[in-house]
Amino acid sequence: MQENVMETSDLTGDDLVRVLATLASPHRMRVLTALSAGPTYVSQLARDLGISRALLQVHLKRLEAVGLVSARIEVSEDGKAMKFYEVRPFALHLTPQTLTTAVETLAETSERGVAAKKEL
Repeated sequence: MQENVMETSDLTGDDLVRVLATLASPHRMRVLTALSAGPTYVSQLARDLGISRALLQVHLKRLEAVGLVSARIEVSEDGKAMKFYEVRPFALHLTPQTLTTAVETLAETSERGVAAKKEL
């Protein structure tokens, strides 16, 4: 059974902002790149990337929260439970039109208005 691919058109404006903010981290980009080779467990991934497991867990939780990675528990031959992570299929295509569509679904909050004014 083929897993659904997350596409830009599937995301609300707020979802797109969260996904793009998550992808804006070089560490998380490296995690996704490493996981694109196939599922692996936290300790191995931390060794491969040369970062601590604690820092890796922070990045993995953020990637999982926006739907870019998924996790599953497997039991090793010695009975040890191991959490494996893998990339979930996604295809983001940004154009002026996709951004216009996304903006139409952004939640209106005073917080966002304050942030936008600060950016100006």
